Parts: sequence; C-alpha cells; structure tokens
Amino acid sequence: MTLDSAWLVPDWPAPARVRAAVSTRQGPGVSQGAWARFNLGARCGDAPEAVVANRAAVRTALRLERDPHWLQQVHGVDVADVDQPGDGQEPRADASVTRRPDEPLAILTADCLPVLFCTTDGRAVAAAHAGWRGLQAGVLEVALNSLQAPPAQVLAWLGPCIGKASYEVGDEVRDAFLALDGNAAEGFEPTRPGHWLCDLAWLARRRLQAAGVERVYGGGFDTRTDDRFYSYRRDGAQSGRFASLIWLEG
Repeated sequence: MTLDSAWLVPDWPAPARVRAAVSTRQGPGVSQGAWARFNLGARCGDAPEAVVANRAAVRTALRLERDPHWLQQVHGVDVADVDQPGDGQEPRADASVTRRPDEPLAILTADCLPVLFCTTDGRAVAAAHAGWRGLQAGVLEVALNSLQAPPAQVLAWLGPCIGKASYEVGDEVRDAFLALDGNAAEGFEPTRPGHWLCDLAWLARRRLQAAGVERVYGGGFDTRTDDRFYSYRRDGAQSGRFASLIWLEG
C-alpha cells in the first residue's frame, strides 16, 4: 500500500497482511474553519455532512472493502469485538479487536494516545484509545487480552499523541499512576507546585512491557506542536480528530 504524505504509515515489523495508517489534517477532506480539513470526528462540532464525506474519503484512499468500525469513545476500558453481531450503532468503547479480514478498526484522537496491536502470526489486530484515564484504568491491558495470544507474540505501535514537553497535569494524574506503580514517577517531571509534565507514551510503553509485550514501536510525536495533527490542547473544544486505523488484508 502506497500513500501520499497526507498519511502516516507505521514503521514496525508487522506481518504482511497487517495494514495500518494514520490520517493527518492534510488529507483529502472538505472540513472548513477550525476543523480544516480532514476532520474525522463526529462529535466535535464540525458539519455532519463534512464528516460523512471525510470518512468516505478514508475508505477510498485506503482502498478498504468496507467502512471502518468507528467507536463512541468515553475514556473507559471496554473493547468492541467487531466480529460479533451489532446493532448498527457505534459501540461505546475505547478499544476494538478483529480476527477477520477487511474489518478496519479506527481510533480517533487529538492528543490522547492511539495504540495499534497485532499478533506476530497476523491472525488478529486490535486498536485502543488511551488518554490518561483509560491508560491508568488498564485499557491497553484489556485490548491486549482481547487478542487471545501470549503477550510475547504481540506487537504494539504507539501513534501520535501529546508529547511530554507539552502535557502539564496536576497531582491527581501523577498520584493515580503512582498508586499502581511507584516507578511510574519516571514518567513525570515537576514544573510549578502541584503540576507535572506527563510522558504519556513512556507510561504506555511501561504498562505494555509490564504486561509482557516485548516489542513496542512508535512514539516520538507531539500533537500539540506538530500541525499535521489535531490537538485539543492547542486548538480547544473545536479541535477536529484524526484517525489511526488497522486491519487485516483479505
């Protein structure tokens, strides 16, 4: 699969049938104003018809056999198994999994961390949305378990999220992570009293490695400073959303 510079393709040694891509604001979209131009989020104030057109452009650009499985993300830990019959509505979940070909999974973010998973035998893929709440609550571990494979036989890729230098949080965030793992303190750097710079990608990598995932790739992004991506911290409530997608080729 060859894509133009409007897309980011994960650099990881996934099996050949595992395909993945991340959209950017420069994609073939029609959104205008604060959402220009390739917003894929349906709940951030953009014109609904623009989002529908943009999502259709995803399917065309990636040559997908069907529309991606979009989620109604709520900063929780539920996983949608898209291989099971549904009601036609977007599931309220923050991760998804499939073992069937041509069932693209999609995670929407604008500073939170998207994480893509695949098994080394190429039989299953999963995707997760990890803001600090979901990450602390265990969404990555739940997504990992949904693959039903030994963690040593799973690859993970950390997509674009807010970088440590751009992400200041309060004591409550640091305390929540340290309550589970005292060594998570390494993921925080003090700034002003009661506030810390938080390395979301580092914390995710630590959680995955603790769960037994030895091969973790990606990271090194900062959505707040990289204008290819939407950023809630930079753009506010009218920030659009970009998508991280993964699927098994038929």
